[in-house]
Amino acid sequence: MTEQKVAVVTGASGGIGAATARRLAAEGFEVVLTARRTERIEELAEETGGRAYTLDVTDRAAVDAFAARVGRVDVLVNNAGGAIGAESVETGDPADWLAMYQVNVLGVLHMTQALLPALRASGDGTVLVLSSTAALAAYEGGGGYVAAKHAAHTIAATLRLELCGEPIRVIEIAPGMVKSEGFAVTRFRGDEAKAAAVYAGVAEPLTSEDVADTVAWAVTRPPHVNIDLLVVRPRAQAANHKVHREL
Repeated sequence: MTEQKVAVVTGASGGIGAATARRLAAEGFEVVLTARRTERIEELAEETGGRAYTLDVTDRAAVDAFAARVGRVDVLVNNAGGAIGAESVETGDPADWLAMYQVNVLGVLHMTQALLPALRASGDGTVLVLSSTAALAAYEGGGGYVAAKHAAHTIAATLRLELCGEPIRVIEIAPGMVKSEGFAVTRFRGDEAKAAAVYAGVAEPLTSEDVADTVAWAVTRPPHVNIDLLVVRPRAQAANHKVHREL
């Protein structure tokens, strides 16, 4: 009997992370859910038959302790991240930039470094980085988030070069406009009206489930197939700055 493969998903308490956990469980993976919100991941673990670990990916000691306990790992989905604020570079708060860098960049670094031994030992490991189209093109009011996601993109690209020849794939998925749970509300510091305006007139922005479907497709390709970079946007969005709105 083939041993069940294990997928670790960070930021799994809601949005894209939770949808990805459900989708990978449906694909037959044992899903290990990590996030800071214990109750939500425990409920999802019960639903999916997975395991829940309360974890802050910016805390390296906690990440190392998690890695020592988790056991087998075949897939790591670096999903934890987020944006804070929409101020210009001139007026942005360095504390916000630091917070975004810690979760979007150092969180990916911590989890990847800590789990590479287990991924290597699996004989067919996959590191997946959920970046953003912000990783590929700048836009006004997004300086801190853009900088952080560019860094996450660079981690994926560099790691792929460094691991060439080893049995580990490095995949990057860069979603565009996704109407996911809490993302825009967090960015606009709880202002529901500003968050809603992001999607105003857009008939069908991507959903968390759309992105999760893309993740599942990428990690279930045959072992010799690596999806280096996959950009996924809704049809209404041709670029970060070009969105069709039906107003």
